[in-house]
Amino acid sequence: MTEPTKDQKIWQVVAAIPLGQVASYGQVADMAGLGRQARYIGKALGKLPEGHAIPWYRVIRSNGQIAFPIGSEAFEKQAQSLREEGVLVVDGRVAMKQFQWRP
Repeated sequence: MTEPTKDQKIWQVVAAIPLGQVASYGQVADMAGLGRQARYIGKALGKLPEGHAIPWYRVIRSNGQIAFPIGSEAFEKQAQSLREEGVLVVDGRVAMKQFQWRP
């Protein structure tokens, strides 16, 4: 079996984030074995194939902030998806103490 690509490792970690919880870009990088490559996580999530079921919207900044600009279509989609899972989003932020995934 071939070793999963960097992107596939990231997708596997993101797919494991439980419903109603979030993880930071850095946390995902760490869990995927990519050390301090947090900036790469967003790029990998941007490459997700059409029709995938990976909950990309559960990945946010370590300070709890949604990375997209407030009011943008992507921001609204992410905030809405999180709210549908019971995650409280206030002013574009999530309370990490309350909602951060701790596997």
